[in-house]
Amino acid sequence: MLSSFSPAFTGDRTPERWDSKPRTKPRTAAPKRVYGKRRADAPRAVFEQRSPVKLGEETTEKAVQEAVECIRTQLAEVTISEAIPSQKKEDQVDEPVIPVEQPDLTQSTSPVHTPEVESFEFQNELKSTKKTSGNAPELPKKYEKMVEVRISSGPTVPRSKEGQADNQCHTKSDKQSGKHRGRRTGKNKAATRLSSGCVLNDNVNSYVRPILNEALSQVAAQSVQKFGSWAARAENMLAVVKIAEGSYGEVYKLRLREEVCKKEMSKSKLARLKAYGDGVFKIVPLRAQRGLGSKKFTSIEEIVAEVKMLKYLDPIPGFARFREIHVVQGRFPESFQHAWDHYKQTKDDCLNPDPSNKRAYPDSQLWAIVEMDDAGCELEKFAWSSVFQIYDIFWGVAMALARAEEYALFEHRDLHLGNVCIRSTRPGGCMDPPTDLDLMQQPYSSGFGLSTLETTIIDYSLSRAELRVEESGEVVEVASSDLDKKDIFDAIGYDEDDAMLRDTYRYMRSQLYNGNPLDKEKTPDIPGIWAEYAPRTNLVWLLFLLKSLLKNRRAEISLPAARQPLAPCSPNKGLKKTAKSAKKNKAHMNQTPTEVQKQVSQLKNTLEERLRAVIELLDLEQGHEDMCCAADLVAYAIDSQWLEEKDFF
Repeated sequence: MLSSFSPAFTGDRTPERWDSKPRTKPRTAAPKRVYGKRRADAPRAVFEQRSPVKLGEETTEKAVQEAVECIRTQLAEVTISEAIPSQKKEDQVDEPVIPVEQPDLTQSTSPVHTPEVESFEFQNELKSTKKTSGNAPELPKKYEKMVEVRISSGPTVPRSKEGQADNQCHTKSDKQSGKHRGRRTGKNKAATRLSSGCVLNDNVNSYVRPILNEALSQVAAQSVQKFGSWAARAENMLAVVKIAEGSYGEVYKLRLREEVCKKEMSKSKLARLKAYGDGVFKIVPLRAQRGLGSKKFTSIEEIVAEVKMLKYLDPIPGFARFREIHVVQGRFPESFQHAWDHYKQTKDDCLNPDPSNKRAYPDSQLWAIVEMDDAGCELEKFAWSSVFQIYDIFWGVAMALARAEEYALFEHRDLHLGNVCIRSTRPGGCMDPPTDLDLMQQPYSSGFGLSTLETTIIDYSLSRAELRVEESGEVVEVASSDLDKKDIFDAIGYDEDDAMLRDTYRYMRSQLYNGNPLDKEKTPDIPGIWAEYAPRTNLVWLLFLLKSLLKNRRAEISLPAARQPLAPCSPNKGLKKTAKSAKKNKAHMNQTPTEVQKQVSQLKNTLEERLRAVIELLDLEQGHEDMCCAADLVAYAIDSQWLEEKDFF
């Protein structure tokens, strides 16, 4: 029995008869609720505005007062000459500002020190603007206006008109007030500052505007940023480490330099950074509008669809947590390049071109940086050996897919081992298989959750989902990617595992096109068909996942139960325990090690039999005919008491 969502119900589909459905369509029912509990959101990123570095300890009120008095004295000697209103237009030039030398603070015992990341707003507020020309009836009374003076430790360099057009980036306060605070011209071009720099190229910003519109913070949504300026805001506090790569791009992690941060910032800001946690940054090269790179890399539409799915699926347990999207331009900063070089020297799976290679990436290369929570270790890099680990990983992924099906009619379509991340909930993050004593001390009834491993599904670049456009839920937008253009269905695996992965892609395509995953006939490509919903593809990928887990597990080392001490001494004296769990633990304390091992062995055999039964249910040729989606599988598992309702809800 095929699902009511399967394309097989619509008759034969040929390119001549196919009518592609609109990307946005009305929804007949309100959006479903989110099943399961989600942990609280992490604090927003440090890259939103300025890094939380505070001023140096040597900054004193006396030094600041001396600097202000020195500037006041020099400003009193400045004379301002007004331009004649009747002057011809071609003779009008910008009025130069008499340069004011910076006060000499070297004689003070506590010189003013402003970190570069802190002067980001200050420099933007001091940017000059071009004088507007016109036939004004009368001149403004500039001498009655209040002037605000801000002090920066960096030298003041005059800017030319060209420099203003390339480097000017107004802050939020400038936009709201609509007033400009000064005027400065000169022949020399301004020196590049790492802490300031938005790319004010109208063509570039309009090209990536669909991505910028998905940003959450005002800074990220304003315009494209210079890669070096974006990275310099926190490079002194966070160490950059490359952790993975793929055909889409590369993944980096920022780790907090706690020893450095303790000296540079207050305790409250350090606590905020710790709560922020280790951030993960997926760096994706974007397709160029024209020229080099215009026929490769990720398109604007693909990254927008992925970000929309990240934001929409964020509330669902088992899916990646979205933080922010940034668009930057330029070459890799030094910190990221060093991380790439180290990965190249220490890993054997570095296949992407060197970011410093100008033949691979031009100086004007655009990058989308997707910022997410750290979901842990990729499953393909993890060595699992226990059936408890396999049971938790498989059902964790299956329940996450079931929730997403109910919430957004979701299909992942690329659920290989690299797109499943795992992490442990134990203190210290230990991911070793549980010992017999650990198993006996945990209350369980279904067998799920004994390994303490949590799963997270990542990378929705090939996925499909229906996203609610309006709060009423009456209109939805279908986010999907045309997989027929990806050249993934004709590849041949280089080993047994890769061959099974390549076959899974073909099974998925046949399921969508023909309603039968085993139909080997190559159907011609149909434009727009990948926007359709065929949830049985999730079962195709779950079957691949379970076979891979059972096939590639390592030999399990049986650890005997720990010997009981002669005198009772509990390390959990202060913890509260329920009467039921306390009674159960007391019963296990009276058991011999042989009895404990026997019970654990029986539980292992039970879980093994359940997983083998799942393979039979999902078999592509002789599987259960009523299994149409991941939600059906999870419902079957709950009815069979393989899972509990509390595991899902």
